[in-house]
Amino acid sequence: MIRCVRIWTGDDDNSYFEEGVIDLPHGERGDVLSGTTDVVSISFRETQAGGTYAWHAAPTRQFVITLRGTLDFQTRAGAHFTIRPGDILIAEDTAGSGHSWRLVDDEPWCRAYVILAPGAEARLPFVPNKTA
Repeated sequence: MIRCVRIWTGDDDNSYFEEGVIDLPHGERGDVLSGTTDVVSISFRETQAGGTYAWHAAPTRQFVITLRGTLDFQTRAGAHFTIRPGDILIAEDTAGSGHSWRLVDDEPWCRAYVILAPGAEARLPFVPNKTA
């Protein structure tokens, strides 16, 4: 399974997150495969080791696919989550108090930004983890 964290803005304008996976329900040749999601563009970015980014909201709804680097994300309420290589972040907190992040290993953060098309929320392949 592909680990995924979804972050969004709640009714109180604070950012919240939930952990889950990318839904991979079917495939062929022994593979599993997600459905498709409409996107607008993809771009790539690298931040040097030790990098940080203070409080901000996501500029748009997007997948952020981490290729290299380990990060600690924080919400204004003090909740933390970690993103590692291979993880996908669904950034939907485009308003409100936002989040911050900092690199926590000696690697640069290499990632791909995949901008979601308007209306793509109905087809996002995210499945939250079950809570006890």
